[in-house]
Amino acid sequence: MKEKVLMIGLGAMGSVLARLLVEKGKKVTVWNRSEEKTLPLRAIGAAYTPDIQEAVTANDIILICVQDYAITEELLQGISLKGKTVVQLSTGTPQDARLMAASFSARGAGYLDGAILATPSQMGTGHTPIFLSGNKTAWATSEDTLRILGGGLVYLGEAPGAASAWDIAALSSMFGMMIGFLNGARLFESEGLQVADLGNMILNIAPVLGQMIKDTADDIQQEKYDSPQSSLDICAGTFDLMVRLSAENKLDAGFARFAQQLFRKGQEAGYGQQRISALMKTLR
Repeated sequence: MKEKVLMIGLGAMGSVLARLLVEKGKKVTVWNRSEEKTLPLRAIGAAYTPDIQEAVTANDIILICVQDYAITEELLQGISLKGKTVVQLSTGTPQDARLMAASFSARGAGYLDGAILATPSQMGTGHTPIFLSGNKTAWATSEDTLRILGGGLVYLGEAPGAASAWDIAALSSMFGMMIGFLNGARLFESEGLQVADLGNMILNIAPVLGQMIKDTADDIQQEKYDSPQSSLDICAGTFDLMVRLSAENKLDAGFARFAQQLFRKGQEAGYGQQRISALMKTLR
């Protein structure tokens, strides 16, 4: 028997998720506070009811993609979830996930927390990454449906907060790099260089940068900080130069000073002749 899927939330992402499911032949019901957003999906075969309680009751897998967990709680307050598989794809913290898992499990649901690492236009490919964690039975029940949304599914185990932790850590890495790139792009502009050339160079050395991240992660995991190829002291000099260049070229020095202060904390703690991974000890 084909499981029936309810998609709650039809924003930019939720609408794409619902469309992918309908196009793959899933029996889909859509629900949104604004009925207008349901119209394009109803036109291609999705069912609709304005009564969210009726919609939940009639379906097996409940996918949720709204602004946050508080709205999810508000929408589903007082609605029976017994026997339902609930997959939360809204944005939140690990603590949000733990609290919702406890609440929904107590109401009889199999709860799965998810984090999508892609934009709406990137959904539905064989490589689209989605992190998932929570109830193992809920994972088994919903896996085939979720693979329509993205082939790069990673189930991270039964700890409900794991998916969110992976998501936020990945975003920290991505946006940290992007902020550094934007700072470098402004430096390029100030020297009359082409920003596109910097982008091409970063693309070409991406495997090297990825290996550096992996090596640093391995160092932290193994508590291996000594015998550096490039010491924390040497690395810190980069940001002294960057602060000076910012002054010389009249650039915003916020990024450079932030990094300079972080490295100085490591030096003041006595880690100057250790690997850059030793900065983790100051963050702890």
